[in-house]
Amino acid sequence: MNLKESVQKLFSLMGFEGAEITVDDEHKKVLIMIDNELIRSNMAVVLPAVEHLINLITHKENLPLYIVDINYYRRERERLIIELAKAAAKKAMVTKSEVSLPAMNAYERRLVHVEISTHPDLKTESVGLGKDRHIVIQLIPS
Repeated sequence: MNLKESVQKLFSLMGFEGAEITVDDEHKKVLIMIDNELIRSNMAVVLPAVEHLINLITHKENLPLYIVDINYYRRERERLIIELAKAAAKKAMVTKSEVSLPAMNAYERRLVHVEISTHPDLKTESVGLGKDRHIVIQLIPS
């Protein structure tokens, strides 16, 4: 059974027969499109849980980890995080002071670090522990 079939079976067992599954093996991504209010209204909880289940399947099949997106939630969240990073970078440059961002998971913090790395006058640092870990953006002293 390939990954797409396994994910379809998983969703079928959960009672979601109408899920459309797309697997991009080249980029190690799984896109799930599903029209269900319960899933849409709890995406912040559902997406990491589904991703965990899918990666348990990939581990069992000796496949690499896959990034999972449901109804383009992750793609939109990434766009918002990058926009937040750009706005914070601008604020740090204008005010010449450090800017703290809200707590984020490791993946989202990495998006910010990568975005800010395009600004040669700024640096980022992750501070805090656990769920309180966040990024501080600072000017590099000249």
